[in-house]
Amino acid sequence: MDKKLWGGRFEGATNAQAAGFHSSISFDSRLYKFDILGSIAHAKMLGETGIIEQEAAQEIVRGLQAILVDIESGKVAFDENDEDIHMNIERVLTERIGENGKKLHTGRSRNDQVALDTRMFVKQASADMTVMVKALMSALIDIAQVNLDTIMPAYTHLQKAQPTTLAHYIMAYCEMFYRDCVRFDSSAKSADVMPLGAGALCATTYPLDREMVADELGFAAITNNSMDAVSDRDFILDFIYACSVCAMHLSRFCEEIILWSSNEFNMVTLSDSYSTGSSIMPQKKNPDMAELIRGKTGRVYGDLMSLLTVMKGLPLAYNKDMQEDKEALFDAYDTMAACLPVFTGMMQTATWNKAKMKASAGLGFTNATDAADYLTKKGLAFRDAHEVVGKLVLMCEQNGKAIDELSIEDLKSLSPMFEGDVFDALSLETCVDKRNVYGGPSADSVKKHIELMIKFTK
Repeated sequence: MDKKLWGGRFEGATNAQAAGFHSSISFDSRLYKFDILGSIAHAKMLGETGIIEQEAAQEIVRGLQAILVDIESGKVAFDENDEDIHMNIERVLTERIGENGKKLHTGRSRNDQVALDTRMFVKQASADMTVMVKALMSALIDIAQVNLDTIMPAYTHLQKAQPTTLAHYIMAYCEMFYRDCVRFDSSAKSADVMPLGAGALCATTYPLDREMVADELGFAAITNNSMDAVSDRDFILDFIYACSVCAMHLSRFCEEIILWSSNEFNMVTLSDSYSTGSSIMPQKKNPDMAELIRGKTGRVYGDLMSLLTVMKGLPLAYNKDMQEDKEALFDAYDTMAACLPVFTGMMQTATWNKAKMKASAGLGFTNATDAADYLTKKGLAFRDAHEVVGKLVLMCEQNGKAIDELSIEDLKSLSPMFEGDVFDALSLETCVDKRNVYGGPSADSVKKHIELMIKFTK
C-alpha cells in the first residue's frame, strides 16, 4: 500500500473512495507558497534553538526554496495520496534531501501548520481586496469630480424624493466601499496572529521560539492559547463577512445601474464592452455584467453561511470538519476578485445622460420639501407649512403641473406667505446648492468628501 506519513499505527490500507473523500490537495494546493514560507521560518527556528542541527536546518531551507521555485515553474506534480499540501511538500522535500527532510515536522502538527497557512492567505487576501476596492473608489471619484453639477433625482421607497447630483449619489457608494476597506483591514488584523507552536492542540515539549517565527513571517502577535489556535476560524469568517458586505454594496449599485440603463429611466448607457445582446431580439442591449454581479452576491453569502454552519457545533479543538473552511474561503475570494474589476471597468466606461437626469429630477415634486422650508423661513411653523405644500402638490396633480409651473396667484391661494422669490427658491439648482450642510449634495460639500476619499485611496 501507499505509505502514509501518519501510517505507523495502521495495518490496513485506506479505502480508495475514503482516501479521495479525505484528501484536500485538489483545493488546498493553492496554499503552497504560504506553507513553504511557514516551513522555512519553522526550520530556521529549529536550527537557531538547537532543536535540530544547524546544518540540517539549512539544508531544509535550501530544499524548500528550491521546491517553491519548481512549483511556480510547473515542475512539481502534487499527489492525491499525500492528502494535503503540507504532506505533499514534506514528501517532495524528503525525497530530495533525504533523512534531514524528516526533521522538518519536529515540534509542529498539521493542525497548527494549516492554521498558519490559512492566516497568511487571509492576510494577503484582505490586502488584495483593499487594493481592488480602492481602485473602484478611485473610478467613482473620477465620475463624481466631473458631475458636481449634474442634477438628478434622489429616491426613497424608489419614489422620487429630493433633487441631488450624480456626484453626491456616486459618493454615497464610495462611502460604502470605504467601510468595506475598513472591514478588510479588520479581517487582516484578525488573521495577523501566529499560531505555529500550538502543535496538535496542547503545544509541545520542545523549546520553540515562537516570537522568532512570528517576526520571520511578519505577524504582529502570537496566539495565547494552543487549543484556540488550532480551532479558531473566526478570522476566515471575518474575511468572508467583509466579502459579503462588499458584495452586497456592489449588488445594490448594480440594481441601480440596471434600472437606470432601462428605457424607462434612460439615465445611463453602458459600454458595449460591458453589455451583451439577445439571441432572438436584435434590439436588446442587456446589463448582464451588473446582473451577474448581483447574482454572485448570493454565492458569497452562501460561503459565509456554509462556514458558519460548519463551525456552529464543533467542540474543542481541531475537527476534520474544519477542512471545509478553505473552499468557502477561496470561493469568496475568487468571486470578489472577479466582480470588483468588472464592476470598476463597467463604471469607467459608462455614459451618463445628464439632460435626462435633470428632466427626471424636475418631475415628482422633488422640490416640495424646499417649498415647505421656504414657508418655514417666512415664519410659518413647519407642520403648517407641510400641510400647505401637501395641498399644493394635490393642486398640481389635479392640474397636471409641477410646482414651479403654478402662478403666484395659485400659490397665494394656499398661503399669503408665498412671494415672487419663491420660484428662484424652488429651482433645482437652488434646492441642491442650499443643501450645503456637510454631507449634503452641494458642490462645496461633495468636494470636501471627495478630498477625504482621494487621500484615503492614495
